[in-house]
Amino acid sequence: MAEDNSMISPEELEFIHQRALRRFDSIVPTTGREGQDISSDIFKGRTLAIYTSGGDSQGMNSAVRSITRMAIYCGCKVYLIYEGYEGMIEGGDFIKEATWNTVSDIIQQGGTIIGSARSSEFRTREGRLKAATNLINRGIGRLVCIGGDGSLTGANTFRLEWTDLVQELLRTDRVTPAMAKKIPYIQIVGLVGSIDNDFCGTDMTIGTDSALQRIISSIDAVVATAQSHQRAFVIEVMGRHCGYLALVAALASEADFCFIPEWPAPENWRDVLCDKLSQMRSEGQRLNIIIVAEGAIDRDGKPITAEDVKTAVKNKLKYDTRVTILGHVQRGGAPSAFDRLLGCRMGAEAVFALMEMTEESEPCVISIDGNLMVRVPLTKCVERTQMVQKAMADKDWETAVALRGRSFQRNLETYKLLTKMRTVEKDNLSGGHKFNVAVINVGAPAGGMNAAVRSYVRMALYHQCTVFGIEDSFEGLANGSFKQFKWSDVTNWAMYGGSFLGTQKSLPTAESMPKIAEQLKKHNIQALLLVGGFEAYHSTILLAEARDKFPEFCIPMCVIPCTISNNVPGTMVSLGSDTAINEICQMIDKIKQSATGTKRRVFIVETMGGYCGYLATLSAISSGADNAYIFEEPFTVQDLSDDVDVILSKMEVGAKRYLVVRNEWADKNLTTDFVQNLFNSEGKKQFTTRVNVLGHVQQGGSPTPFDRNMGTKLAARALEFLLIQLKENLTGDNKVIAKSPHTATLLGLKGRKVVFTPVQDLKKETDFEHRLPTDQWWLALRPLLRVLARHRSTVESSAVLESVQEEDADTHMF
Repeated sequence: MAEDNSMISPEELEFIHQRALRRFDSIVPTTGREGQDISSDIFKGRTLAIYTSGGDSQGMNSAVRSITRMAIYCGCKVYLIYEGYEGMIEGGDFIKEATWNTVSDIIQQGGTIIGSARSSEFRTREGRLKAATNLINRGIGRLVCIGGDGSLTGANTFRLEWTDLVQELLRTDRVTPAMAKKIPYIQIVGLVGSIDNDFCGTDMTIGTDSALQRIISSIDAVVATAQSHQRAFVIEVMGRHCGYLALVAALASEADFCFIPEWPAPENWRDVLCDKLSQMRSEGQRLNIIIVAEGAIDRDGKPITAEDVKTAVKNKLKYDTRVTILGHVQRGGAPSAFDRLLGCRMGAEAVFALMEMTEESEPCVISIDGNLMVRVPLTKCVERTQMVQKAMADKDWETAVALRGRSFQRNLETYKLLTKMRTVEKDNLSGGHKFNVAVINVGAPAGGMNAAVRSYVRMALYHQCTVFGIEDSFEGLANGSFKQFKWSDVTNWAMYGGSFLGTQKSLPTAESMPKIAEQLKKHNIQALLLVGGFEAYHSTILLAEARDKFPEFCIPMCVIPCTISNNVPGTMVSLGSDTAINEICQMIDKIKQSATGTKRRVFIVETMGGYCGYLATLSAISSGADNAYIFEEPFTVQDLSDDVDVILSKMEVGAKRYLVVRNEWADKNLTTDFVQNLFNSEGKKQFTTRVNVLGHVQQGGSPTPFDRNMGTKLAARALEFLLIQLKENLTGDNKVIAKSPHTATLLGLKGRKVVFTPVQDLKKETDFEHRLPTDQWWLALRPLLRVLARHRSTVESSAVLESVQEEDADTHMF
């Protein structure tokens, strides 16, 4: 039956009111076993439709799946519109009702299963009349548009014209008054799907992270062959008139030069470029990488192509120079874990945003700000995006960069500093002092460690510091294993996983403390950066608490959390966890694929993480798993037995596979082998069970662009902070005495801000026995996992993601 948009039940009004009173970060997540029941049919009788429009991007399928299943769970009828606006105009089989199974097993697929197209007919009134007719005939008054700014702008135009369109349809007898009455207005919620990340109002668009991974993977491959032949490679990346992909790729790949439209090259760019490349070769570098955004221009607005750059290098330097245009490979392939999760979270929020709208509500875009889902007015986003285009047309480059947002500005600032010539400018943060600073890795290796060290070393050298790397953690520190770094010593470090400095999990002990103090004094270390996991955080607490006994520890110290487990308090995301989740998802994709064509099979995948269930939960959501067993949510034998019933019920309606992710220390007694044996016993031969223990492969792999970029920016921020503290705590005799708790800090992402928190303040937020933060934000995502993984009949309770109002934000890590 068609929906009636003009009526909202009292129950719905109360539900909307309660949601408006709560903040995302204050929700107490339900467990799925004991949580508050939320009616699975809260919006029963409503109808919505989903379509993808414009260029495709990885992660669109995740969003389609999330919207479909969350809406069905809430009692809505869901239509999928195939081929974008073209399908909306054609109608017929291009608009089909979706079931739960329609979107099964699509989360790992690239592109969009419902197709996408650019429609010239929809730009005409007659085209929109046809589209309106098809929507009214099916009782569709709510739309989720997944596309770029052009698609979203078209959707808003459609909404504004709706009343006039309906009146014309009534006059021409193309719809009946009864049909028109049921759809008095339409509402729009947008999700931005675009690899370009050129839409203002969101930190990341769906598909950008996947495109970056494809770019970086290609550049890493090019680096290998370029080193073999001492070549220069010019790599052209997509992005239209936005340089985000090129800029972040340049940071993550350590490119020698980058051409982007927002920061045009000077008129003499050929001389500047060749001087830079020549200097790099003179320092022993065997290759050069130059990245060109497809919309790159010079200060006069003239295009700069990859061929132009190649010609300049060959003519002046005579280097063997090759051009690689990545093209549509950047939009292909499986989506990254980040884009899968982003699609899931945005899709779920889109359903609730759409259902809460009234006739007066303004269309919104579901965005990510820091790590939070927010709703931003569509018109404001489009206006600001158009302002960027106008600023660039007016050659107002400074305004264009500012309008791109703080994240873009910070990326550009970091790139400028890390790729400067070796001449040091006078206006640096050291204030004329030549400080001795050091960096150490502590804990298990994780992706991004080397990127952080590289950034710290080069930023320190730029600011006239002497910088030491301490090898093999605190054992090496106690033994005096110091290495003084030069600029070229850390070339190409960002692309490699592991730790070139060497890293161990050992903490400073009562026996090693005097030796550590002695070595710090011997090398006159005045500031220390620790890059590592829980051990790095715990070690900093121990050093800070020993300052009264050892004056050598009275120096500014900072921790950058770097661990795949993401179990360090003071941050929402740890360096290295993104790489690990992507590795896990890739392996789970292969495990799922291995079951194709087999009889009913249950897979139990064991992940690392210690007691922390972050990896298990996030990889389960990102891979479309059915459940995740973690320490933070205790489970019993009865719970496992109940899950067998769920498995059997799913397989009775056609499922061939069931996937469970289990954290390694979820329960000391209910081990992975125990779960397998119980499933086999209770399943009564209705299915077979296989176990996959992923092991240390999760710590390997090339770091993702996210971790490379995050490590680069965090280390740059840490160095700046340490230099400020050095100057503040410098005595008259040129000694550094830092005793305040604010001089022993952890640098992390909290909400929408990157903040330094005293490690001694974080003690009260720490479960040292289990090496966990007492408050973990990602637990609020657990109900989303259950809703998206199970049929409606098997879901008993869930929680939903909250939207928040816009706030002033600090620099983002994306």
